[in-house]
Amino acid sequence: MITNDRRQYEDDILRRIRVYKKSVEQQFAFLKNTDKLDDLFAKSIKIDKATCYLIPLCLVHKADDVLISKLKTLHRENYIAYPKRLPVSAEGIINWIAELMAARDKIIFLILDRYGRPVGHIGLLNQATDICRCKVIDIAWNKNENYTETISLCIKALLNWVEETMFPEEIFLQTFRNDQLAMDFYESAGFVLDDKSLHKSDDCVKSLSQSSKSQYIASARDMLLATMVFRPNRNPGKNLILTAGPSICAKEASYTLDAARFGWNHRFADYIKKFESSFAEYLGVKHALCFSSCTGCLHLSLLGLGIGPGDEVIVPDITWVATANAVLYTGATPVFADIDPQTWCISPASIQACITPRTKAIMPVHLYGHPAPMDAIVEIAKKNRLFIVEDAAPAIGAEYKGRKTGTFGDFAAFSFQGAKLVVAGEGGMLVTNNDKLYQKVYSLWDQGRRPGTFWIQDNGWKYKMSNIQAAIGLGQFERIDELIEAKRRIFRWYEKGLKDVPGVSLCYEPEETRSIYWMSSILLDANLLISRDQLRDELKKRNIDTRNVFPAISQYPIWPKKQSPQPIAKLVGDQAINLPSGVCLREEEVAYICNCIREILNSQNNRF
Repeated sequence: MITNDRRQYEDDILRRIRVYKKSVEQQFAFLKNTDKLDDLFAKSIKIDKATCYLIPLCLVHKADDVLISKLKTLHRENYIAYPKRLPVSAEGIINWIAELMAARDKIIFLILDRYGRPVGHIGLLNQATDICRCKVIDIAWNKNENYTETISLCIKALLNWVEETMFPEEIFLQTFRNDQLAMDFYESAGFVLDDKSLHKSDDCVKSLSQSSKSQYIASARDMLLATMVFRPNRNPGKNLILTAGPSICAKEASYTLDAARFGWNHRFADYIKKFESSFAEYLGVKHALCFSSCTGCLHLSLLGLGIGPGDEVIVPDITWVATANAVLYTGATPVFADIDPQTWCISPASIQACITPRTKAIMPVHLYGHPAPMDAIVEIAKKNRLFIVEDAAPAIGAEYKGRKTGTFGDFAAFSFQGAKLVVAGEGGMLVTNNDKLYQKVYSLWDQGRRPGTFWIQDNGWKYKMSNIQAAIGLGQFERIDELIEAKRRIFRWYEKGLKDVPGVSLCYEPEETRSIYWMSSILLDANLLISRDQLRDELKKRNIDTRNVFPAISQYPIWPKKQSPQPIAKLVGDQAINLPSGVCLREEEVAYICNCIREILNSQNNRF
């Protein structure tokens, strides 16, 4: 009998592989379909030392006779490295490019020298089967020139790009076992031999009769390939490991370049409109409106609901200050409810206890990507005729019982601040299914203007997002599923690395939800011999950046209604830490962080 946990585990694996395969195919297609030279260089892969460039082989190159001739020469020089031994001709190169363009799981990057001349190429092949794997293929370069250092730089840059934009679980390549020079070269780039592949090929040869061995070796040399897996020794902790940080790839660069060059006049809102429509479609809501910040979204949503002086709005005691500040901006009063000890999201029981005749709305926060218990919150709101404004700032793509966060309330607000899952530098998105509320907020958002005129009918605000920001946001948003999987993978690494560490507990996704784990967070037992801040100081000495979980914000002196901090919120705010959770984190960095936490706690225990 398969348990629910086991079934969930298997479903997560299948979903992860499905998302990986789809995202890689979409990314490869986006790169290969490039048909303009300026756009091509926007899609190049950055290399630390600007002595060479990596650009995708794409539609721009299909009829480039000069390039085809250079590739023909290049393939002849590298003929010995290709097991298939295909004849090299101009027609063969043309067919090779055509096959590449049609292949959904394969891409080639041209290596250009500092003058833009092609001197080699490197390819990638998506091989997602039981795990998300990427194979490095078709490495070739001009052997008549000393480009070894250039090729090494390009391989390292490409692999860094693969890790930070594709998020595979394994990167590998294959080379001939008797080509020691090649194996040494790949080893210097961070690859190590996979022993299993050696045994497999040895067994293949042993199973043949003596008379067949020589024929086998002569005619099927490719069967004697050794697999090398990318496992670089990057010495984690040498540089500061940051708490957050985005993954930026070719889509964001390409869209932003287009917006900067052409996104004016008749096209001044192209990316804004596409971002809004894509966002609304993803959530399954009727309206989405781009803002300059999530705070602005929350502010105008409350004004659109008619909330003002004399009213109260219930917010969680653990959240970023903007949630409650938005209430203050309207003249209303924030009232602080406690949180659930397991999810750290607002507690329905505490909401109920906070309701007074002046209460007009509830603002649940899907804290750190964990969905709040929306069924209970909706029930309370209906029973007491209250509005719901979801602060989903850190929870784009999170799910509660199969529904996306942001689809339960009268309004919902999301953030694209630079540390979030989807970034635009700054910015927010307000969503609603209510036509009248949308029109009301739209007018307030547009300086109080009557739509289509210069007539000002209300006191309004200027909370608009720029087209260039929307271009970055759209590029990010089109990758949302892969970014979510990358965040969830980071949490799994922490779960593995901190398993059974006394006094340390991770904040897990609530039941019947799917968190995006925007932040991987831990709660320290108050009885530990080391304080939360001492642990953070020790981690900082080891080049590990962390941040405190938000304190119980009712303690701030700025609120018109004084309120003692809620007990669970006070405990979590005093004892919890956000660990490094940037989407580009590597597994060895997370392992280093977990080992440091163990080491620090063990050393403290041994002192007493």
